[in-house]
Amino acid sequence: MPTLRQFEPPQSLTRIVLNCIGLNSCNDPQTLSGSFHGGCMKGLIDLRSDTVTKPTPAMRKAMAEAEVGDDVFGEDPTVNALQEKVANLLGKEAALFVPSGTMANQLAIKSHTQPGDEVIIETSSHPYNFEGGAGAALSGIQFQCLKGSRGILDASQIDESIRPADHHFAITRLICLENTHNRGGGSIYPLEKMAEIYRLAKSRELFVHLDGARLWNASVATGIQTQEYAHWGDSVSVCLSKGLGAPIGSLVAGSKEFIDRVHRFRKMFGGGMRQVGIIAAAGIYALDHHMERLKEDHQHAKRLAVGLKEFKGVSIDPKHVETNIVIFDVANTKMTATQLADAMRKEGVLIHAFGKMQIRLVTHLDVTAEDIEKVLKAFKKAFR
Repeated sequence: MPTLRQFEPPQSLTRIVLNCIGLNSCNDPQTLSGSFHGGCMKGLIDLRSDTVTKPTPAMRKAMAEAEVGDDVFGEDPTVNALQEKVANLLGKEAALFVPSGTMANQLAIKSHTQPGDEVIIETSSHPYNFEGGAGAALSGIQFQCLKGSRGILDASQIDESIRPADHHFAITRLICLENTHNRGGGSIYPLEKMAEIYRLAKSRELFVHLDGARLWNASVATGIQTQEYAHWGDSVSVCLSKGLGAPIGSLVAGSKEFIDRVHRFRKMFGGGMRQVGIIAAAGIYALDHHMERLKEDHQHAKRLAVGLKEFKGVSIDPKHVETNIVIFDVANTKMTATQLADAMRKEGVLIHAFGKMQIRLVTHLDVTAEDIEKVLKAFKKAFR
């Protein structure tokens, strides 16, 4: 019979156990698993994503004190309060809490379409590239991908791409937009472009879904209210576990009729949760306390961009850094993205290789202005 030590849980499971028993700050993880090679993350500056944040002590307190009920029965008061709050922020009739941004987007796609329909989307967008082929697997749709400028499409591009009423073609049913745009370097969709696309969609009897995982960043950066952006989408998804720093959760918002349909598919997709107010409380706390501080993340990202511009061979335009994402090219530095990531890790900084020659950095609430200066010094060493 295998001994206990022979069972080696995945690294992610080990981390969950460590969190639960209070060892996250790095009491020896190898006491639980001989295969845990990650070691303690304490002391590293992590710019791989804004999803790596840890709940603040005040957020943990709000979670611990949350009033809960069975959300599958609609009886969790904290979840209900979060859903109402987000619906109001987005100017929609209703919203539904779901475990992840991917589920939020895929529920919206499922609820707007029928199998065999076509969805128009920008070629570097998240639902097409980073959601595991779920559009085809779960909804039976096909994507028609259009190349935008840093992820931004023009209404004229979409107009030319809508399928004619001919049985040879799939039926164009939905347009998906992303604001801010991840692979566009955190680019912000201009409100007037969103309005033009929405008006086009309505004139052609199409729906518009807005992937607003980082819509909060767009709003803080521009001063445009989230409901003004959301007005130009029939449905909107928003994430709580990126810049806002909650540990889990996204929401889908739209009309009451639409959200009722989303609710049914959430059950079908296995997304119904029970006493989930413990998590929803973190989302409420984040919306109340972490929204305005997103400005700090944007300032830190801009500082990174300006500093990186000084290094020979680095290709970056600081003007393109509008929010908390920095993407730059290292093709002329004599290093690949992976080589640079390895070199930076040795300097105590985690970064994300975004392809063979591109790096993505994402600032967040666990990174300070002092950390940014340390990161730039680390880059200076790595590029020598």
